[in-house]
Amino acid sequence: MNTAPVEKRTLENRTIAVPESRELDVFAAMLERRGATVLRCPMISIKNAPDPAPVLEWIRKFNQGACDDLILLTGEGLRRLLSCMEQNAPQLRDPFIARLAQARKITRGPKPARALRELGLKPDIAAQTPTTEGVIAELRSLPLAGRTVGVQLYGTEPNLPLIEFLRDAGARVLTVAPYVYADAVDDQAILELLAALDAGKVHAIAFTSTPQVARLFAVADVQRIQRALANTLVAAVGPVVAATLSDHGIAVQLMPEDSFFMKPLTTALEQALA
Repeated sequence: MNTAPVEKRTLENRTIAVPESRELDVFAAMLERRGATVLRCPMISIKNAPDPAPVLEWIRKFNQGACDDLILLTGEGLRRLLSCMEQNAPQLRDPFIARLAQARKITRGPKPARALRELGLKPDIAAQTPTTEGVIAELRSLPLAGRTVGVQLYGTEPNLPLIEFLRDAGARVLTVAPYVYADAVDDQAILELLAALDAGKVHAIAFTSTPQVARLFAVADVQRIQRALANTLVAAVGPVVAATLSDHGIAVQLMPEDSFFMKPLTTALEQALA
């Protein structure tokens, strides 16, 4: 007998656009179980760095004790480092985890902390606010001069504010970019999404990463996007995504209060649209 709880169909007759890629099926299923019609438009895909050599070189230096600290900006980054080793140099994995346990680990948000827990580890310092500014705030009071800090980048974004802060504090910085973003759908699919938004056929759109925002604005002009999004509820998974939308002139009307994952975002959408 199936005793699993039946979801209330609180999103019946609601259409929600989802630009998510990596966890698209998971996110869509959460919404669909609540009765929503999900308009899927995965704008970005995540791929391993096209050349593993620089990543492996960084890992070898890390394993040799080159980094006193390691800043993990994303959970995806740590998992891609492990994937790179498994595919290209599996002998590096155990020494990497051993060294990871010894280094001081700083996390930007809950996802890299979760990735560490999958390895039986935990952050030594966790940013109270899951942003670059939040990481910098945690580090301001710490003596960094003479230390070498590894920084796992967010895609290939150089994160100059963080790098410049570390260097100004007297630290040496070793960056690694274990993954890249690529287009997941062609431009026409995004233009069709904008047309549906413009026509008032979509009740909400839920952004879950900043590359989705960047891709959207790379495809269409600002005025068209602003006009289309004015006709729907704009949701963001967390403050980083919300800030990126704001920088593009888009007001975010909905964001989870303190836990920036798919499930709290689903709950927030449910409360707003039910």
